[in-house]
Amino acid sequence: MTSRSAGTDLDRILIVEDDAAQRTGLQQLLKGWGFSADTAVDGRDALDKAPVLRPTIVLSDLVMPRLGGLELLKSLRSEDPDITMVFMTGQGTVETAVAAIKQGAYDYLTKPIDPQRLKILLDQIVERHDTQREVRALRRQLQDRGSFGKMIGASPEMRQVYQLLEQAAPTSASILVSGESGTGKELVAQTVHQLSPRANQPFVPLNCAAIPDTLLESELFGHEKGSFTGAFARRQGAFELANRGTLFLDEIAEMTPATQAKLLRVLQERSFRTLGGQREQSVDVRVVAATNVNPPDAVRQGKLREDLFYRLNVFAITLPPLRARKGDLPLLIQAFIKEFNARDGKAIGGVSDRVMEIFDRHAWPGNVRELRNAMERAVIVAKGDTIDVADLPHFSTAGVPVAAPNEPAGLRAGITVDDMERQLIEITLAHTSGNKTRAAEMLGISLKTLHNKLNRMKGDGGAPTAD
Repeated sequence: MTSRSAGTDLDRILIVEDDAAQRTGLQQLLKGWGFSADTAVDGRDALDKAPVLRPTIVLSDLVMPRLGGLELLKSLRSEDPDITMVFMTGQGTVETAVAAIKQGAYDYLTKPIDPQRLKILLDQIVERHDTQREVRALRRQLQDRGSFGKMIGASPEMRQVYQLLEQAAPTSASILVSGESGTGKELVAQTVHQLSPRANQPFVPLNCAAIPDTLLESELFGHEKGSFTGAFARRQGAFELANRGTLFLDEIAEMTPATQAKLLRVLQERSFRTLGGQREQSVDVRVVAATNVNPPDAVRQGKLREDLFYRLNVFAITLPPLRARKGDLPLLIQAFIKEFNARDGKAIGGVSDRVMEIFDRHAWPGNVRELRNAMERAVIVAKGDTIDVADLPHFSTAGVPVAAPNEPAGLRAGITVDDMERQLIEITLAHTSGNKTRAAEMLGISLKTLHNKLNRMKGDGGAPTAD
């Protein structure tokens, strides 16, 4: 346990023990670890001292004169539901200690107390308190500013997401985040990490769609020197880098089935072997995976292994597209204006009513990322202190993207799905002036998927010529 300043809100412990020798011994032990430790001789004495000492952790004997541990638990938690109770018990009262846990105690220790076990338990409690304090701060932030960590929005749709994050983050369970491109899946992973006991450990993001299939396995598991052509030195992979922390795997459905199988094995066995390595390495990593396709659909289409889906889908979080939470537009707009004002030395105060009307009518195919890009450009080019329509060249006065040349008026009977997809890609590339990254965001697919489609279209003799 790292040294901590005595007397902080998270460190006040009240020891309740009627045996004087054990009481004194525990107090000296806890003070040696940096805790603020006070004592009480029994449950009645503890109740008298608690309002003054205001302990966050109570380490109490279970069987005591005047007032026993169970009665003390009920009384203290009625006054402070957040107080953490740990009981010390002899072998003959273990069943009573288990019953106490069902009534709200955190855990119990059998006598004689094992110092190492006590130290581990207190570390866990302090980490739990850290997480609870962070959640309370984020709730205040949501109430005051309409944001939750780095996530912006106070709509009912986003509040449901925040509620799931509060439930999932303190655990070690895997999480599968789904949502269209640009909805903020990596922000979800960062928030999970921030609210977890792993917050002080590494957060390692890896975009599976941006890495060629031949290199992805090495990126995940690392490689030994000489394991393949070009492997001039040993290299750590994402799992090794994220040990004890959180690994964010974006676009999980872009992995090949073979790599997905190896990933599943690591999640099950909690160990892996580097490419060219001879021994298994244990790893403690919390995985948050994400995909921009509907996970059950990806399973049916063979893009995502069913067993991997069930292993990752312990907690499922679906992010709403921006068009489904347009009530959050004012909050998002102001947050981006504040960010880019600070970065670029501008003093933009907001957007005009006409811009707000256009934004409200726009479909936002690129979601929050598209809005952020639009606001970044608008803040840069705006001449006055208010962003107006002239600062948004990619938006028409009707509130929809400017039509590309030869854009079809609509669907017609007889056109094939492949032809419609081809036309949609051509239109989007024309709209983005050939910017494939931007086009992929607007289409809701990964850049890798767009390249694959373009290559297939090129083979059919009809690929767009945009670079």
